[in-house]
Amino acid sequence: MRRIALVCLALGLGALPARADRLCVVADPSGTPLNVRSGPHGRILGALHNGAAVRLLDSTRDETGRPWAFVAPTHGGRSGWVYRGYIECE
Repeated sequence: MRRIALVCLALGLGALPARADRLCVVADPSGTPLNVRSGPHGRILGALHNGAAVRLLDSTRDETGRPWAFVAPTHGGRSGWVYRGYIECE
């Protein structure tokens, strides 16, 4: 893995993407449901409550550098983008 990271840096590809398909839990400090969106800052598709289990499938950063995660609920519900700071992963 370290060798791949060094090659990516040498080629100017930046850091490796987050490991896909990680098990995570919603942990929104506000205590309100976490909005699930069509994209970072996109249209709201639904919401997840604290403690809901999700699978982290992809991640990105918005134009200001804030982290976002594409998640799929493990027990039904809409897949979509959530603010990465509000989920805790293994």
